[in-house]
Amino acid sequence: MASERVDTLSPRPAVFLDRDGTLMDEVDYCRDPRDVRVVPGVASFLEAMRDAGWLTILITNQSGIGRGKITISEYHAVHAEFMRQIQNQLDAAFFCPDAPPAVSARRKPEPGMILEAMQQYSIDRSRSWMIGDKVADVQCGKNAGVRTALVRTGYGASYDGPAPDVIAADVVEALSMIRQLDQQEPS
Repeated sequence: MASERVDTLSPRPAVFLDRDGTLMDEVDYCRDPRDVRVVPGVASFLEAMRDAGWLTILITNQSGIGRGKITISEYHAVHAEFMRQIQNQLDAAFFCPDAPPAVSARRKPEPGMILEAMQQYSIDRSRSWMIGDKVADVQCGKNAGVRTALVRTGYGASYDGPAPDVIAADVVEALSMIRQLDQQEPS
């Protein structure tokens, strides 16, 4: 599922972002908007990325829906509070309600949601990144052919998986590092 508010333009870099444990505190099967706690500074960093021409796109597994632990309306209520706290600084949001063991091309680590975003928007894959706190996030980015950043929040504190391109304390540091790396690269 996707929500969108992006115009298709010439290719732009995108930062694909995991939600739980990355942009907000990890809450198992978050179903209550009162449990949403966004990492401090996220809204302003997302705004800075957008102002610099980057697309900001949420890529989130929500298996609690498929497992029957949260309803779709609870997911939407949590998402609305999340968007309020980040001051609506996302260009698009994709979520996958599928739960294992179902085979799904959209469920991370599969790249389906990123590939859908690339089809819908003009995205410069060579400059794009996936940021997350789990093996599935890093593997999803690699499977989609974008660079990856691991944050040490959420499950990232005990990460043991494929090497990401960047490791950061949190998403704010990751976004800052990505901007610096992008500015150093020849255009």
